[in-house]
Amino acid sequence: MTDMTPQSRKTYAERRASLASRFPEGSAPGGIGIDDILQLQMQNTYNTHLDIARDMAKVMRADMAAYDADPEHFTQSLGCWSGFHAQQMIRSVKRLRGTTKGAYVYLSGWMVAGLRNRWGHLPDQSMHEKTAVADLIEEIYVSLRQADEVELNDLFRALDKARESGDDEAERAAVTAIDNFESHVVPIIADIDAGFGNEHATYLLAKELIKAGACCLQIENQVSDAKQCGHQDGKVTVPREDFIEKLRACRMAFEELGVTEGVIVARTDSLGAGLTQKLPVSQQTGDHAAEYLKWIETESFAGQPTEGEIALWRDGGWAKPARLPNGLVRFKADTGRARVIEDCVASLNDGGADLIWIETDTPNVAEIASMVDEIREKAPKAKLVYNNSPSFNWTLNLRRQVREDWIGEGRIAETDYPDGTQLMKADYDDTDLGREADARLKRFQYDISTKAGVFHNLITLPTFHLTAKSVDELSRGYFGEDRMLAYVATVQREEIRRGISAVKHQHEVGSDLGDSFKVMVGGDRALKAGGHANTMNQFAAE
Repeated sequence: MTDMTPQSRKTYAERRASLASRFPEGSAPGGIGIDDILQLQMQNTYNTHLDIARDMAKVMRADMAAYDADPEHFTQSLGCWSGFHAQQMIRSVKRLRGTTKGAYVYLSGWMVAGLRNRWGHLPDQSMHEKTAVADLIEEIYVSLRQADEVELNDLFRALDKARESGDDEAERAAVTAIDNFESHVVPIIADIDAGFGNEHATYLLAKELIKAGACCLQIENQVSDAKQCGHQDGKVTVPREDFIEKLRACRMAFEELGVTEGVIVARTDSLGAGLTQKLPVSQQTGDHAAEYLKWIETESFAGQPTEGEIALWRDGGWAKPARLPNGLVRFKADTGRARVIEDCVASLNDGGADLIWIETDTPNVAEIASMVDEIREKAPKAKLVYNNSPSFNWTLNLRRQVREDWIGEGRIAETDYPDGTQLMKADYDDTDLGREADARLKRFQYDISTKAGVFHNLITLPTFHLTAKSVDELSRGYFGEDRMLAYVATVQREEIRRGISAVKHQHEVGSDLGDSFKVMVGGDRALKAGGHANTMNQFAAE
């Protein structure tokens, strides 16, 4: 059972006994029945969203410990840009698995910028309002808690029906179902981008996200005012001391609000970032600044620096950092991997991060595993969050990997399959190579979790792409020749056959919940929406 507030962990019988002791006549002032009070109390699975953050942090910590014991126990999430997306995802997981355990919600800054922005659809450059992320966390948890209310209301209706019919066995079964109810509330990993300003701004925003319910914050080591999507060019990183201060700011926000087990994900974009905005000051050999500066690209020169130039003492002589016209400084080519490893070790050992995130340019298990092996030499318990990004062309990447592996093994010749984008063609779907690539896709998350230390697998933008695809699919048929058949065949019929509760859309948004409350306060006077004329009755379960 998902961890909930201490009050909500009480059983049905314990709660009823407590209310009966307060109201021995069987009702509260005004004639409110204790069974009605009991139902409302149990439907309110959390009193505040800060309670959610505290409990979900415990859930994540328990999941992390389970993963340390057995890396097959990895966790997953999908990025959601509305409360309804998150609610339907968790409902689906619960139908499939019978539990929500191991499923989280990911909140992507990219999708907030692109889809939840008052200024329009904007790129992932921290161009959305600071409050938009906190607002979305709040919305997601309102939606997940409403799913609790709707489902528990159905269980209490079943209990009432059993009592009215005098069916003791059905009554016991209904009470058991109520006591074993598992909340739809799950952890959210919330993207705070690069912190939206200095360390104090990061701290202030972190508090708002935590108060909205976030038990886990993901922050990246880019410069706030030059932030770019991890899969775009032009990324600029900050010195490690600067990033450590941002990590501390997040930790202080958690501690201040009593979320003592809050989780911080430190993301490094260094693999694809070739620039820095700032040259840190080294205080002693081997400190973070020195380790950062050693990767700066320089040009040697004789004599004194020219007016306005910057110089570094390197290898017994002066050298000029390679600077762009805008003042940004370049890193040496092909140093990204080494910088990633140092970033991760510094974030874990000195910044107090709990998890790391390495943004890569292709989905390659072996590449990630090799970096994790080196990170674990200095941070043995390192665990990753990995972005199974839609920015990767998964089909092309995996088919290329299979092709290269098979050529290396001597299984095929280079001429057996083409290199390049031709491998994307549907002609290769039903070939040995296409089937092997799909098999690797199917086990990719398992492989990267068991071989490369990935505790949490997420897809950042799936509901963005799913919405685009599904709306296009419906529109092509509905505005084409199929008309209503397009809606029925692609949407409603599938909802019914899969048991998707949203097919009864009035029920999904709480019409039955409203009827129950009206009866609680009005009895026979209640004007109910769920009578015989409600067309939702056409979707009653058989």
